[in-house]
Amino acid sequence: MTESAFHGTIQHDGTVKKVDGSSVLVSITSNPACSGCHAEGLCGISGKEEKTIDIRGRYNVSPGDSVTVLMEQSTGFKAVVLSYLVPLVIVVASLVICNILSFNELMSGLISISLLAPWYLILYLFRNRINRSFTFKLKT
Repeated sequence: MTESAFHGTIQHDGTVKKVDGSSVLVSITSNPACSGCHAEGLCGISGKEEKTIDIRGRYNVSPGDSVTVLMEQSTGFKAVVLSYLVPLVIVVASLVICNILSFNELMSGLISISLLAPWYLILYLFRNRINRSFTFKLKT
């Protein structure tokens, strides 16, 4: 993963797996450059395994072509907020409230963990809408 000269754009090199009329399926394998990136631990694409990304749009590519996937940096921050920051705030706030209400530790912990279920249900129910807000582009 590299940060582009373009303002706030993150790039990943990948290989086209499949092309259909409205989208391109690109496979991205993490490379050693990810280890030097400041967002390595937070990036959903970093790691040792292969990731597959469905990129909407028509592109003049064919399976096997090497391409670069572009993602706005703000998109990555949005993913971090939805998947890590909001659940953390829910757990910490509920623990504080339970402590103020003098619940025992076991009850406080169970309540805090159970309050995550509605959040993940909301994410699940709105997954298609959220998915549309995460846009990737190809640079061939």
